[in-house]
Amino acid sequence: MSTKMTVSLILVAVAAWLLSMSMFTVDEREKAVKFRLGEFQDATYEPGLHFKIPFINNVRKFEDRILTLDSEPERYLTFEKKNVIVDAFIKWRIDDVSSFYKTTNGDERQAGLRLSQVIKDGLRAEFGKRTIQEAISGERAEIMSVIAGKIKQDVDHFGIDVVDVRIKRIELPAEVSDSVYQRMRAERSRVAKDLRSRGAEAAERIRADADRQRTVILAEAYRDAERTRGEGDATAAEIFAQAFGQDEEFYALYRSLDAYRNVFSSKNDMLVLDPDSEFFRYFKAAVGSESAR
Repeated sequence: MSTKMTVSLILVAVAAWLLSMSMFTVDEREKAVKFRLGEFQDATYEPGLHFKIPFINNVRKFEDRILTLDSEPERYLTFEKKNVIVDAFIKWRIDDVSSFYKTTNGDERQAGLRLSQVIKDGLRAEFGKRTIQEAISGERAEIMSVIAGKIKQDVDHFGIDVVDVRIKRIELPAEVSDSVYQRMRAERSRVAKDLRSRGAEAAERIRADADRQRTVILAEAYRDAERTRGEGDATAAEIFAQAFGQDEEFYALYRSLDAYRNVFSSKNDMLVLDPDSEFFRYFKAAVGSESAR
């Protein structure tokens, strides 16, 4: 191989190397910043192929996807001066890479620290306005909405866009949990006692009403029975009177025989009467008839 050909190959290789050093690509998931001799120059690069001056320009790339900042659980005081342990996270992304680089020097860790401090301040302020009950169950969505809006305002000049703020869990310290549990237990016991007393009152009212209705029903039934019995006795007396009027002697005999049957129903019955009393009138009549025969 001749010296001329060797030099040509070297020149081609150098040219290819310089060309490769003059190009850079920006991915759709990235943002790029170009520097000139270490000083910020440009950050308006769309995804695709771009050029730079070797050794004069250098390029630094940043994540354009949504990032997650999972802060450490922290204790916050509620309106009642009770501690709660809150675990939250932030979804954020680099919106303006120029502002992001100028305010944080392109350090995602530093940006995360600032975001973490902002969310802690927001949570501290919001939980300080609310009771434990409101913070845990009643107004969690409102708390997240307020904090998200506050964080967006506070970090807007950092070139950061806060996508979402979420509270993963809210826990009570052990000592607070016990007191809250005891309070809830006392409250539930009070409600149960109140319900039992209302139930007992309703039961007494129903029982008294049932007793009253029973008394009324029995009284009305007794009244109707006595009325029916009276009507029956009147009808019977009328029938007896009519029968007695048709044959007085037979009726007297029938009643006397019925009386004899009832009095002498047992051999052990003993009756001390005057033999000439009216009670033995038909006995005498029977004896007289036998003598006549």
